Amino acid sequence: MYLGALFIADMVFSVGSVRETARRLCFSASTVSGALRRLETELALKLVERASGELATLLASSKVQKGLQPILAGMRQLSALMKEPPAPGEYDQWAARLSLKIATIERFLEVADQGSINRAARRLRLGQPQLSLQIANLEELFGCRLFARQAQGSVLTEAGQEIHAILAAIAHAWDEMKAAADERFQRTARSVRIGSIIPTGSESWVARSLASLVSRWNIGGNRNMLSLLLMTADDLREALRSGRIDVAIVDSVFGLDAFEHMELVSTDMVAIAPIDSTEETFAALVENHPLCVPSPRTGIGNAATAFGYDSRDRRRFRGRDITSADSLPVIVDLVANHGYVSFLGRVSALPISDKVRIVDPDEILPLSYHLAHNGRKASVEACRLIQQAVRELVGETGTARRRLPSRE
Repeated sequence: MYLGALFIADMVFSVGSVRETARRLCFSASTVSGALRRLETELALKLVERASGELATLLASSKVQKGLQPILAGMRQLSALMKEPPAPGEYDQWAARLSLKIATIERFLEVADQGSINRAARRLRLGQPQLSLQIANLEELFGCRLFARQAQGSVLTEAGQEIHAILAAIAHAWDEMKAAADERFQRTARSVRIGSIIPTGSESWVARSLASLVSRWNIGGNRNMLSLLLMTADDLREALRSGRIDVAIVDSVFGLDAFEHMELVSTDMVAIAPIDSTEETFAALVENHPLCVPSPRTGIGNAATAFGYDSRDRRRFRGRDITSADSLPVIVDLVANHGYVSFLGRVSALPISDKVRIVDPDEILPLSYHLAHNGRKASVEACRLIQQAVRELVGETGTARRRLPSRE
């Protein structure tokens, strides 16, 4: 990592624009973007993203920028000690092009600590000529001798001691930033990230299965940390593809071909209506109540929409104002307390049958929930515990694998 790249990244954070930073420093935009990418790679952290064509700095970037300040302060001190210091008004141009590597700084500090280029080379597992050349290049950069060669080894000159203090502060600041990155990596490597569709409530089979997973995981003494995330089926598939999660519980098999997956629950779709409603048919419910269906980004939402606009009965949803929502708890509340009608899987509707009335549609609408994972050993173990919990819960309700008998 070059010190110049760190200066460029800091300017991007301050200015909030790659193009403006490139203009100020007389660089190409690709050069500025490359410096950002190198820093993101070194720290294993996403620092910026583009939103509507504009660069947005993320929350993590403010912490990184704070960590960069001791390094930037050290660079300004170094500028006065250079063989060719920058002219007044040209500091930014000079700092952005400072090609001094963090690795070179660390090697210089090791030579000073060991008091010998030979001993430092052995510890660093470098060739002695290679290390000597790097020290010589540093001396050329500063225009002075950094070490006095003596019979017992190499000792810092007066100028070398001054530069050593500055470079040691820069290396310490970088080490702290890297230590935080290493800690983040270790947490990620040790964790198993479980993504799930949003439960209807604490009584739902999804919520209870996840709670059972956490309990069994910790009782079993597993050293991998669990992380639970709730999102829609579309977001779950994307998170699984990008590696943001390791395991996904989804309400559709669509898009899972690239992953190991299995059917978790087989059920059917039902309508849910206010508990005091009296309509006997689905058509009457739709006629007399407002509709709120799960978002098309969910499997149940896709199934409900397909059912509502099925060509066999175009009057189902046609001409109706339909509210769409990602949150199943909100949908349940709209049905229970505000007179709406919606759809759920039977296995999700039964635990809330004290709040809503379950109405069978005119035809059997199969629905299934699936478990997908990325193949990691810890992910496979998590899936096993989820399956075990679901089997026990399904046994309690006696509904999850049962299809409704056909109506005559």
